[in-house]
Amino acid sequence: MKENTEMVRTDLALELREEVENGCALEGVRVFTKTGKNADVRETRIEVLNEAGEKNLGKPIGTYITLESEALRQNDEGIHEPFTEALFQCLCRMIGDKRRILVVGLGNRAVTPDALGPYVVDNLYITRHLINEGIYDSALEISALCPGVMAQTGIETLDILKAVVEEIKPDIVIAVDALAAKNANRLNSTIQIADTGISPGSGVGNNRKALTEKELGCKVVAIGVPTVISVPAIVNDSMDIMLSALGRTEARKVVEEFTDEERYQLASEMVEPYLASMFVTPKNIDEAVKRVSYTISEAINRLLDVY
Repeated sequence: MKENTEMVRTDLALELREEVENGCALEGVRVFTKTGKNADVRETRIEVLNEAGEKNLGKPIGTYITLESEALRQNDEGIHEPFTEALFQCLCRMIGDKRRILVVGLGNRAVTPDALGPYVVDNLYITRHLINEGIYDSALEISALCPGVMAQTGIETLDILKAVVEEIKPDIVIAVDALAAKNANRLNSTIQIADTGISPGSGVGNNRKALTEKELGCKVVAIGVPTVISVPAIVNDSMDIMLSALGRTEARKVVEEFTDEERYQLASEMVEPYLASMFVTPKNIDEAVKRVSYTISEAINRLLDVY
């Protein structure tokens, strides 16, 4: 794991943009924002256009779409349909004319905050074997795999997928994984879709080989939901409340001049050493992960109605 000042605190391009932009446009980065009907779902599209944008944002060249709704984290049945539709539309744009889809449920089913990927696969309509046997007629082929984690298999996920991709030759891989956020308000209320692939476990410092088009030989779309947040990130968020309570004191003036990295380092030093490397998750994570995973699987299943 990286040192506290360099620790990856978030997998979300949206949060990285908020962290480095400071009200100014970033060279090589283009941003579009729109809100759905009745303000149900907020969509932010971030495009990293070139090497300058890649350097400024800290994300590879590509498109990152973030869908947000506070209602998603709550037991609100009314948000399921608009969120499913918004995610479905995003997938249609990223998949394009690809017809053979391999969905990969990343993560550890035995650890609830990390079980998003396997849960999504559980609710998918798998059609590849039915098409091959002539039982089902569809222009869209969906297959799925839950490769587990290295602690369970002893094998890098990338190595497992390379073998599978070489054998079944999908046009596109959709990788679903749990993410880390630096803002607690985004836990279980945000879905990120990216066409740049994914590095499993990067948000919590478990850096594995990246799943990318270059490595797998086919396009990789990543779908992720933040389910955990680091303890220093929570402390860092709480500092704003503390500073407001201090009023216009000299201490507040000093802290307000800190960079984001300096604030995060201070937050890390304010907690016990073993807490600085700890990640936490909401107490209702079981319910939240099942609910969000169903929304994601329904958006993927809806592709079958189109092709």
